[in-house]
Amino acid sequence: MFRLPKFLAQRSTPVIGLDISTTAVKLLELSKTGDQYRVESYAVEPLPPNSVIEKNISDVEGVGEAIKRAVKRAGANSKYAAAAVAGSAVITKVISMPADLSDDDMESQIELEADQYIPYPLDEVNIDFQVLGPVPDDPERVEVLLAASRTENVDVRVDAIQIAGLTARVVDVEAYAMENAFTTLIAQQMPDGGVDKTIAVVDVGATMTTLNVLHDLKTIYTREQVFGGKQLTEEIQRRYGLSYEEAGMAKRQGGLPDNYIPEVLEPFKEALIQQVSRSLQFFYSSSQHNSVDHIVMVGGTSSIQQIDELIEQKLGVPTVVANPFLNMSIASRIKAQVLFNDAPAMMIACGLALRSFD
Repeated sequence: MFRLPKFLAQRSTPVIGLDISTTAVKLLELSKTGDQYRVESYAVEPLPPNSVIEKNISDVEGVGEAIKRAVKRAGANSKYAAAAVAGSAVITKVISMPADLSDDDMESQIELEADQYIPYPLDEVNIDFQVLGPVPDDPERVEVLLAASRTENVDVRVDAIQIAGLTARVVDVEAYAMENAFTTLIAQQMPDGGVDKTIAVVDVGATMTTLNVLHDLKTIYTREQVFGGKQLTEEIQRRYGLSYEEAGMAKRQGGLPDNYIPEVLEPFKEALIQQVSRSLQFFYSSSQHNSVDHIVMVGGTSSIQQIDELIEQKLGVPTVVANPFLNMSIASRIKAQVLFNDAPAMMIACGLALRSFD
């Protein structure tokens, strides 16, 4: 399994996965016995408006307090957390290095050479690396994934976690957390386990849609675009004279007038399908691939009923909505149906919580 960049990491420590999105903090704590995972605690806690704008934390105190509420509501046990920065905030590059270098020597050499690859002063960035494996046709060299993010992107997450009374153990990259959750939990649910397949994981959140494409279970492409479920919520708010909170509640629980489905929901579904199609076209135009074998829908907006069937019908690609909890056991205090309703939105939190078992 692909090992992930770790801006801050101490391995084999039970950690709470914290996905800090635009509208909510999603918390997940897992345990593992043999090959069986178990959900020990989970919560989704709304964030104050505009405390996270396009995946950038603008109100550290507000986010920290939301994490604290999520920890309390979930009854989480661990005092350590893993969070992630958005892929757009990270520079990654695969470089080759001599295979016989120790980790310490490799780290020293990377620090000497990093300014070739990173367009910021090195004292303003966090750098990490991971050895991927031998260079094809040259066993004396290895491919190394270099990852760098501006220090402020990491620090605001660490600060918010500390405000909540937790300690940050890992700051990861969202695309790699998604890959971790996919390869560990979703691939086994797919034909051939995803091996040698090209799979598009489409994460439709509140304000951003992120396409992660994996080939043979490794991320080969990531792209973010501004589009999300907030547009549907705002249209409900405008059309029916509701507050934003009331519109969000009505979207999830129903009870809207009869014209909601044909006049509001159906046009939004069409826009969502167009967004998925457009994202895939960007991928095809910038790679040697001209098709994908499967589409996996994740993110809160993927909970719209039958969206997978519609996408499959319109785009002609087998499509499923991810449920990372399908083969897990669940602590008795957690309501399984509520957890399953939130399952597509919990993929990044899953990938982060899985860092407990590195």
